[in-house]
Order: sequence, then C-alpha cells, then structure tokens
Amino acid sequence: MQLPEHGANPHHVYGKLGMTPPARILDFSENCNPAGPPRAVLDMWPDLVTRLHTYPDPAGEPFLSKVAEYHGVPQASVFAGNGAAEILSLIAERYRGKRAIVVHPTFSEYEATLMAKGVEIERVIASEAEGFGLPNEAVLSQIEGAAVVYICTPNNPTGIMPERGDLLAIIQMAGEVGCEVVLDEAFVDFIDESRSFISELRDSPHVIIVRSMTKMYAIPGIRLGYVVAHLDVIVELKSAAPHWNVNGLAAAIGAVCLGEEAYREAAICSARTEREKMTAFLKKFDCIVTESEANFLTFKPRDAGKLYTDMLAKGIVLRHSENFRGMDGSWLRIGMKSSAEMEELRRELAGALINS
Repeated sequence: MQLPEHGANPHHVYGKLGMTPPARILDFSENCNPAGPPRAVLDMWPDLVTRLHTYPDPAGEPFLSKVAEYHGVPQASVFAGNGAAEILSLIAERYRGKRAIVVHPTFSEYEATLMAKGVEIERVIASEAEGFGLPNEAVLSQIEGAAVVYICTPNNPTGIMPERGDLLAIIQMAGEVGCEVVLDEAFVDFIDESRSFISELRDSPHVIIVRSMTKMYAIPGIRLGYVVAHLDVIVELKSAAPHWNVNGLAAAIGAVCLGEEAYREAAICSARTEREKMTAFLKKFDCIVTESEANFLTFKPRDAGKLYTDMLAKGIVLRHSENFRGMDGSWLRIGMKSSAEMEELRRELAGALINS
C-alpha cells in the first residue's frame, strides 16, 4: 500500500491504512518549529486582514529585500516563491531532457519535479553501513556529463550535515565540468546560519541554494520560500514563474520573521536539547540513530512497520521511510516537538520497544 510521500496531514495516513483516527493526534511526522509562528506575526494579524483587497507586490516585497539584507547579498540574486516546492519545480525546468544526479535517501520532491520535466535521474545511494554520510566519491565518479547534482544540507530525512570538505570537492569538480549544484538548505537555520553556503556563492556561480520559511517559523500554511543564486539563474526563474506567485500576506509575514533573532536562537536550542534526549533514549533500546544536526532524527528499531502502526493506534504519527531510497521502510523519522510532547512520545515508545 502506497503511504503518503510527505509528513503532516496525518488523516491521509489513517485513511490509506483504513484506520479510524483517534480523537487526539500527536504528529511527529512533520518538522516545523513546535513554538508556532513568532509572536510578532500574531500581533500583526489585524493589519494583514486590511491587505486582503490589495494586489501583492509582483517581486514579493517586502520579503525579497529582507532576504537580501539578512544574507548580505544583492536583491538581484534572490527570488521568492510560493514555497520551496514551487521553486524546485521552476529549477527542474532548467534541466529538461538532461541528466541529474540525486543523492539518496532524500526529499522526494527533487525526483518528482525532475521526472515531470523528462530529466534522466542518476541515483547515488548513501550507505547505511557508513551512517548515510555524503557519498562524495560516488558522486564525483558520476558527475561528468550531468547537468546538475541535488544535495540536501542538512539532509532530509537523516538530518546529517555533509562534511564541508566533501561538499566543496563536489562543488569544485561540478564547476570544472559545467554541472550545476542545487543545495537544499531548508533546515540549515536549525543548525547555524554560518553553515549555509550562501556566503560562498560569489565564487561558485554554478550553485543554486533553496531555502524554506516553513520549518523554522512554523508557517507552512502560507507557502513561502526563496532561492539565492547567480543573477542569470534568477532571471531565468523569474521568467518561468507566474505573476504574483507570492501572496501579499506571505510576503509581509516572511519579512517580519527574518527579524526574529531571539526566536531563532530559542528554536535552535530547543531542537538540539530534545534531539539529544531522544537520541539517548532510543539508543537505550538498541535502536540505531542517525547523527542528525537538524530538528528531527531518524532511527532504526527492530521492526519499523509494526512500531509505526502501533504508534498510530495510540494517536502518535511518526514518519515512515517507505519512499526513501536506501532506507527500505526500516527507519522512522521523528520531528522534535515541545518537551511535554517529546516526553509523552518516549513513554509510549518505551512500552512498544520493550515488547517488540
């Protein structure tokens, strides 16, 4: 049975499995900040309502200029989109009929958008035995003749951040052979902005960086993301995008979110604390746990399928790995939530893992 290919929307999971959803559901399958949107966003809501009758700025202002200021890059190097999903679709058009390398296990939207454009996919599978680290030698051996390499940094679903040297080796060789590199940094702000590659783009015009506002700021409902790249890439993406592709409320909310430094620092601290506690707990039950640096982790219990359905029966939704190549359904992902919710998860998991 084909389970949904993304986290969130847990009612779809219950529907696919023919299960009646419990009255209360705790959804650990999605990875948004459990704190909810910044207080400043909630405070501005009355003002946002007054903007409903006004057409948005076609460039995505005031969000676009705030992104440029936040990263210290020219506005001409930034393009705002209706979520990272739209941006990935627009980027995929660049490689229509060409060849792309995708490093797995990873986010399914890369292949989904590329295949829709008739792109030939070359899959490189990270080794479970080697902790799902970036298989840079395998990528380097395939890179000549490819139009693009997709790498998720930190990776989803493992949360692993590639070693900088390995990443730089791929980027350098890609530049030498005329191959672009798409870096998905949707979760890098849960680690440290200094780990982003944006500051090095000036010397790597063949690198395209995709960012999401959804995860850190807990605003998936408004769909907002952006890409930072060379001017020529931005011009091409703009020409392919529909007019007003970013709604006015999203642009206003995104601009405010980028100013919330204390909020980001609290989110980073909370995610790290809960991830470390959950890692230690799972290892006590002999589960293998990825070396995640993000606001989620992936673990391998003795029987992932049984544990997944057992937890669903208790109203707890984990993220399955059925559609993650190289994981074969034997791993589960947990998004970090509030301390109370994580403690409840541990209580329920303890009983299930003991009996598995």
